[in-house]
Amino acid sequence: MAMDVHVRDLRYFLAVAEELSFTRAARERLFISQPALSKQIRLLESTLRVALFERDRRSVALTAAGRELLPRARALVAEWDAARRAVVEAASGPTLTVGFHTRIGRGLIPAVTARVARRLPGLRLRFRQVPWHDPAVGLRDGGVDVAVAWLPVPDSGELSWRVVATEDRWVALPRGHRLAAFERVPFAELVDEPFIALPAGAGPLRAFWLADDHRGEPARVAAEVSTADEAFEAVASGLGVVLLSAGNAEEHRRDDVVYRPVPELSPGSLAVVWRTGDEREAVRVFVEAGAGG
Repeated sequence: MAMDVHVRDLRYFLAVAEELSFTRAARERLFISQPALSKQIRLLESTLRVALFERDRRSVALTAAGRELLPRARALVAEWDAARRAVVEAASGPTLTVGFHTRIGRGLIPAVTARVARRLPGLRLRFRQVPWHDPAVGLRDGGVDVAVAWLPVPDSGELSWRVVATEDRWVALPRGHRLAAFERVPFAELVDEPFIALPAGAGPLRAFWLADDHRGEPARVAAEVSTADEAFEAVASGLGVVLLSAGNAEEHRRDDVVYRPVPELSPGSLAVVWRTGDEREAVRVFVEAGAGG
């Protein structure tokens, strides 16, 4: 009987094998629930008729069968990603998919597109918005080739980045909020405010935009959102406030929200991000173009 193993199953296996933790793999790599991941791994083990992991309450370890599968799974997933790119390029010409969480703006994309076109005239850029629950902006699952994203991104050695802009952090307030009359809002005035937060899966990015690095106590979270549009709707409705970059305050201007600088907060960094070790010319050219090269 033929075995029905999918690339997704191998990605799930790789996440657990590399993290040696079902919880971390589910939350930080795959953005699914831990029970759902455990179920998929059990189904994979049932299909292969072997145990891939030794589990107890405190640890996860690969079995001999799991250690044998690990390099093969990596090779199969890499081969599939390469095949998918080749098929897309055969159908539409060379394409580079660029991931992003929020509007990039700042004139960055027209400038990068022009620089890329001069150096690689046949390359098409395709843009894909990725929800905030994926802190790797689509790079881990192979859905994008490069990304333009706010740091921090997961720092596990899988991703590399180059900063292209640094901007102060501002706060978005509902019009009529008691702090809207301030020209600048001291962070001390915001500490007890209800905040609109990125989803828990966003990890360190959520912490940064809640200004956890400037707090003694956890933020009071009124709601979680997956996109910038959801965040500003929540602010406008009076659910809470949200931090954002100065440039995004300009990009997302609307009549029912006001934006003010928060001087004490450290600035945010916008970066071009790519998979470590991806040495394709198109990736290199995009990174250099994003950095002004």
